[in-house]
Amino acid sequence: MSKLVTVYGGSGFVGRYIVRRMAKAGWRVRVAVRRPNEALFVKPYGVVGQVEPILCNIRDDDSVRAAMVGADAVVNCVGILVENGKNRFDAVQAEGPERIARLAAENGVTQMVHVSAIGADMESSSDYAASKGEGEAGVLKHMPQAMILRPSIVFGPEDQFFNRFAGMTRMSPVLPVAGGDTLFQPVYVDDIARAAVMGVTGAAPGGIYELGGPETDTFRGLMERMLNVVHRRRLILNLPKWIAGIMAFSFDMLQAVTFGLLTNNMLTRDQLKNLSNDNVVADGAMGFADLGIQPVAMESVLADYLWRFRPSGQYDAIKTSAQNLRNN
Repeated sequence: MSKLVTVYGGSGFVGRYIVRRMAKAGWRVRVAVRRPNEALFVKPYGVVGQVEPILCNIRDDDSVRAAMVGADAVVNCVGILVENGKNRFDAVQAEGPERIARLAAENGVTQMVHVSAIGADMESSSDYAASKGEGEAGVLKHMPQAMILRPSIVFGPEDQFFNRFAGMTRMSPVLPVAGGDTLFQPVYVDDIARAAVMGVTGAAPGGIYELGGPETDTFRGLMERMLNVVHRRRLILNLPKWIAGIMAFSFDMLQAVTFGLLTNNMLTRDQLKNLSNDNVVADGAMGFADLGIQPVAMESVLADYLWRFRPSGQYDAIKTSAQNLRNN
């Protein structure tokens, strides 16, 4: 019988790519999520019965344990960018990963991969980064052989970075950015999945790997690249820190006074703290080179999914070609 891996958060942006690659590798995949009915799209990643979404609440021991029964490996992809309701950074990103690792060790699971983030640090002033650091420590406490992946900002067809700002270009002549000089090293989502598969299968040793793409650029520079792909001209406005702080506070308060009915997906005060630090691979850190992976460049992928934000969408290239013929 083929081996079984449980992927917690397997229907999310990064998780679905790991699920797809594990299915292609011949593994049975159990996708542990809060809403299985919304994760049915993962079933065609494998043959009938190979990929199955199941109900799981990462905050509950019994739920997490049930999801890993009979598993040979576990992968944790659960993470949040904004706190809302019971989904707090400490519960989801600190206690959750440790819970998975503890129960995996108790149940004899031999392999674990945990997706964290560059900047994870228990001493960070950012609750997001601190909870990521605490989660890593909890994983290594119970599964010292685990592989921990720390990606920089992740891009791909379902990302909430380039898609979000490209969508703004449809409505606004201005793109306001906070932390415009902050450096990022964007990493393609499927490259993270390739690394995770190596950890699950034992093709690579455990340890902490920082994953960044082949290009480093500022936040502002990334917006310029995006604008070039979507064929739009917009003013990129670097927000002074004090203005960004007022905006973040206002958005946070709006979420608070509506008791979470309106989630602050624009800019939080905690995100502003993270934007004060570069998000790139640290010198001397293990990374793609140690895994034998050549990361994909942004220019080879962005146009494949950002074309829909061009002025004429899928017909943009045709209109450009016709315009060139008229000019000639």
